[in-house]
Amino acid sequence: MPWEAFVYGGIAAMTAEAVTFPIDMSKTRLQIQGQIADPRLSALKYRGMLHTLATVAKEEGMGSLFRGAKFALLRQGTYGTIRLGIYYNVKRVFEKSCEGGIMPSHYLVLLGATAGVIGSFWPWWYCIVTMGTEFGPLLLR
Repeated sequence: MPWEAFVYGGIAAMTAEAVTFPIDMSKTRLQIQGQIADPRLSALKYRGMLHTLATVAKEEGMGSLFRGAKFALLRQGTYGTIRLGIYYNVKRVFEKSCEGGIMPSHYLVLLGATAGVIGSFWPWWYCIVTMGTEFGPLLLR
């Protein structure tokens, strides 16, 4: 069914985002520590990814590992759904015209890039950045 690719693509994208979100949060905290521009970030507080995750969970609570995740999930729920749904549905159409029903790999790369570009036109990234900038910590709870 054509709709299954969209549903499963969205579920897969959101699951991947949920699993990797704490890792991305720890990466961001490691990157911004030690900055001179903001005195609150000038000291080195974290010594690595696992130390960052443990420290944040201990000092701020387990929920803080997922602070801001709802916006990331919203983005993946739209972008991932569109991107993967388009890819698999267009692939299914073109496979019928290929010899043996197998598309050459360079067609698959082009199809994947095209689906990614189409999915990127969905403006959730702009909404997330704008809302995060305007409302700041209120939205990250």
